[in-house]
Amino acid sequence: MTDLTGSSAHVLHTLFRSDQGGHEQVVLCQDRASGLKAVIAIHSTALGPALGGTRFHPYASEEEAVTDALNLSRGMSYKNAMAGLDHGGGKAVIIGDPQTSKSEELLLAYGRFVDSLGGRYVTACDVGTYVADMDVVARATRWATGRSPENGGAGDSSVLTAYGVFQGMRASAQHLWGTPELRGRRVGVAGVGKVGHHLVNHLVEDGAEVVITDVRADSVRRVLERHPEVTAVADTAALIRTEGLDVYAPCALGGALDDATVPVLTAAVVCGAANNQLAHPGVEKDLADRGILYAPDYVVNSGGVIQVADELHGFDFDRCKAKAAGIFDTTLAIFARANDEGVPPAVAADRIAEQRMSDARRAAEN
Repeated sequence: MTDLTGSSAHVLHTLFRSDQGGHEQVVLCQDRASGLKAVIAIHSTALGPALGGTRFHPYASEEEAVTDALNLSRGMSYKNAMAGLDHGGGKAVIIGDPQTSKSEELLLAYGRFVDSLGGRYVTACDVGTYVADMDVVARATRWATGRSPENGGAGDSSVLTAYGVFQGMRASAQHLWGTPELRGRRVGVAGVGKVGHHLVNHLVEDGAEVVITDVRADSVRRVLERHPEVTAVADTAALIRTEGLDVYAPCALGGALDDATVPVLTAAVVCGAANNQLAHPGVEKDLADRGILYAPDYVVNSGGVIQVADELHGFDFDRCKAKAAGIFDTTLAIFARANDEGVPPAVAADRIAEQRMSDARRAAEN
């Protein structure tokens, strides 16, 4: 079923000549009848079947799509390891505009590709895909989570994703200011879509002063209608320069922390829902050098994957929420290890995750 002809094969070969993190398997998927072009990347199955969502995005090229899948799947290995799940890391990307390219035929074709992997990869929702989409994918494979409750699923995973980010933010406040309360703190949320608007609800309830931005005016309007006390600014550039900002929460696409952003950040803490927030290696050190506490993204945003993993065993929301609440203690443990070892929190988190994966590989070999 997998199409590895022409430019796709060249893209795969070119990328794997450079070290992309030791992925186990990458599948380039093409179904001409439906127009499907997708990439499924399995980074690791050391801890169990690879688990990660499906992103639907209008990538500029196949190379960009493969690179994103590789980076995101690697991040899922670390996320699942830190969340204490018996799952490795995987991710899929579908190339196209979800507003115009998505169709039932395309999603079913994608589900057949997932099914062809025999359970090595378990999919779920991500940017551009929703519960209704997973219901369609699940008609072609049993390895789809994030389905609606009516179809045996757990529903919207963004609820617990936001809850986990909130717990990570509370842990950051505890570490830096000696109390987990965010009352009176000014928190900037960049991206108030699927996850961000739930995070705003938690922050307002906790008494934080919230400033938001989003590229979609309707997303901003939805938040302001529910919380008129929230302030909106024009864009992320304005948000990160907001005077008196205590916490910056990137909740949109990755690469939010880069060489242009970090030097002008006014916040003392960065803790958000976006994946792959560090644009390149070294940014974690730049943050530490500026005295900015960074809560590793794949740790604090793991509430959603905790939820979809539970779906495989018969979903129980209270059980999942209790596990997601543990993100508070996990984040504090990372900060403590970072202090003990004199490294940025991102490095400390990587070391903990890598140790768990390494231990699992050794146990499997013995």
